[in-house]
Amino acid sequence: MRTILFLSFLFLSLTSFSQTWSGEIASLFYDKCTKCHNSNGIAPFSLTTYAEVSPMAGAIYDAVNLDRMPPWPPNNNYQQYVHDRALNATQKTSILNWLTAGAPEGNPSSTPPPPVYTSSAVLGAGDLTLQIPNYMSKALNGNDDYVCFAVPSGLAANRTIKSIEIIPGNRQIVHHALIYIDPNASSITDTVGGDCAAPSSANATLVMGYTPGSSPMTLPTVSPMKLGIPFPANSSVVFAMHYPVGSYGQWDSTKVIFHFYPPGETGIRQVYAAPMIQNWTFGLPANQFTNVSAQYPTGPGGITSDVSVLSAFPHMHLLGERIKTYGLTSTGDSIPLIEIPHWDFHWQDFYFFKNIQKLPTGSKIKAEGRYNNTTSNPHNPNNPPQFVSAGLNTSDEMFLVYYHFMAYQAGDENYDMEQLMTASLDESMTVDNSLIKVYPNPSFDKFYLNAPDHLANKTSLIRVYDFQGKLMREWTNVQNTNEWFWDGKDEHGNDVKKGIYMLSSNMDGQFYSTRMVKY
Repeated sequence: MRTILFLSFLFLSLTSFSQTWSGEIASLFYDKCTKCHNSNGIAPFSLTTYAEVSPMAGAIYDAVNLDRMPPWPPNNNYQQYVHDRALNATQKTSILNWLTAGAPEGNPSSTPPPPVYTSSAVLGAGDLTLQIPNYMSKALNGNDDYVCFAVPSGLAANRTIKSIEIIPGNRQIVHHALIYIDPNASSITDTVGGDCAAPSSANATLVMGYTPGSSPMTLPTVSPMKLGIPFPANSSVVFAMHYPVGSYGQWDSTKVIFHFYPPGETGIRQVYAAPMIQNWTFGLPANQFTNVSAQYPTGPGGITSDVSVLSAFPHMHLLGERIKTYGLTSTGDSIPLIEIPHWDFHWQDFYFFKNIQKLPTGSKIKAEGRYNNTTSNPHNPNNPPQFVSAGLNTSDEMFLVYYHFMAYQAGDENYDMEQLMTASLDESMTVDNSLIKVYPNPSFDKFYLNAPDHLANKTSLIRVYDFQGKLMREWTNVQNTNEWFWDGKDEHGNDVKKGIYMLSSNMDGQFYSTRMVKY
């Protein structure tokens, strides 16, 4: 009986800790970690190879076990979003069991080839890049520095935006950057008083924002869901920059990259962005928890037409504890938008919904938040706690929610936004390791791939990723050949969209990669 029990325990132990880097764990890291943790990413170290991951085993265990990494603040049981970084229970258990077992590598020849990332911007060079001049933060004497830069676009003709990427020149000091388009080019640059939080022109409209942890914005660009933001000719772009206290003397030169539809493109639906939820009247007494709420419209009525909501971007400061926003119809039905149960000031973003959320005529948008102005809040900037009011400084507080939205059309709520959200091509992207040749490249459908003759007798693992590192197609145990082809389809047999794709291969333990462009 003891032998049976021992063998049963041994079997359960081996099956619990049978994961290896090459067998299962590498793919989890590729999917959930390497978009930031790569040699060109925003994270402070890379996690794309076993050699990079294994020395970090202890820190990784703590970060995963405590749900600090991968960073994903929204509650996925409340609503579903695109580009979800969260680990589900099975994935989390797999990583923790692997680390507990000593993080075994397995067979290096069986390691799936990793995504390929470049040193250029995530979305590439784009069609228009605008940058503020080198600016030294003047956040001194307990005050944050708010400045505005009005930069002429130089556009001679109207264009339509399909994606935007904001790249801080100094990530350590850019608290946020709000990008506005001023069609009249009447806004002025204001770097004098340190209190310019928005453009001087009321005609300027917000199109995108950056805060720590945010991602580039990519809109769907393929019928039947072609979305865009108008960019009128001769407009200026206003950077509303916020540098927090403590950043005095440090320099920044933030830039924004716009990707446009081709001139004359038709069938594009107009998208807007605005902070529909705002509350500037609240105060937070010291040593207390305080609830704050707001709604839109603020009067007794609701919205006057059906609206499709694409995203939500909640914003609080250091005392924030939790926040949620939802729609409430005229019949009392609730439409969940986003809930962040554990607010993290360092990870904020425009979270795009997996499916567009319809707000019918007569609905209101509501938001509820909770603030912790006690010593139990490790992020409290005041010790002992002090009364804090709504304001612009980081040591003040904010209660805002931005949304991307558009006029509703029948069926909007049925589209899968994860499938539709793509970005523009970037012909400037390069990959150094191009031992594998691809032809024709670019191509409309089939790509023929050729490796040197000496690799023909090697067992190969081959993967195709999109430019964001998402796995599109995989071939395992390719043997006795140095030629094969990709038909431009994903794992489900569907044609992939036009764009840039990275071929990554493991040939007998050696990794090779190259780029493919599909028209």
